[in-house]
Amino acid sequence: MNSVVQIIEPEGILDGTKTDDFQHQLDRSINSGVQAILVDFSNVTFMDSSGLGALVKALKSLKAAEVDLFLCSINDQIKMLFELTSMDEYFTILDNRAEFNQQLQK
Repeated sequence: MNSVVQIIEPEGILDGTKTDDFQHQLDRSINSGVQAILVDFSNVTFMDSSGLGALVKALKSLKAAEVDLFLCSINDQIKMLFELTSMDEYFTILDNRAEFNQQLQK
């Protein structure tokens, strides 16, 4: 794994029962000294407000640590959650990993 970029791949339903583990993954990545984190939602079927809350909390920590956060491969339900809460304005949401790789090259 590249020490500059960390990829996190949550799976299944990202709700209150899984947000602690998800938050710990994000915290470990922040503390490892990475420069960018990509959360790939390819394998997430559903996310509720708890999952979104974990991302918002992580975003605050990441900004303080000067680490870039990217999200990719979100499904329509997750996209709607971001849009309804206007959180899509605060997160960098990419279509897929290929687009993420292009972002890194800029």
